Amino acid sequence: MGVTVEVHRVYRYPFEQVVASYLRKYPSPMEKHVTAVETVEEKTDLSTGIIYRRRIATCRNVIPEILRKVSVLKVPDIYLEEESWLNMEKRNMAMKSHCLTWTQYASLSEESVFRESLENPNCILPGTTTVGALTALAFGNQRSQQCCQPLSNYQGGE
Repeated sequence: MGVTVEVHRVYRYPFEQVVASYLRKYPSPMEKHVTAVETVEEKTDLSTGIIYRRRIATCRNVIPEILRKVSVLKVPDIYLEEESWLNMEKRNMAMKSHCLTWTQYASLSEESVFRESLENPNCILPGTTTVGALTALAFGNQRSQQCCQPLSNYQGGE
């Protein structure tokens, strides 16, 4: 089963604030499933000024204990990889993320772009987010979405 969802939101905050909020939103006491986010690579392209980041998020395994009797599901954490490209000159940030856990059984990816409105620099145009290619065992779909949903529910500080 594959699912694709597109979300379009306008964030009514300056670009720098939306980017800063996104990069520091986890871990948070308000989101108990995301326990850590580690930047494993960060570099700036000197010719373009684009800042590339690769981060790994650690989420608690939210699959019910009864289903964890299946050995492949008996893991304490689920890992997600996120890559982002921040272009301050063009005022946009593109991101791609995907699940690193259970890739042989399920896949989940997300793509987002935040860009400043030409009409109002204090508005960030729709972070066009596609959460797609969710292919999972039937009993795992809802729980996989629960872990990954916080990463796709960014509200821009609202």
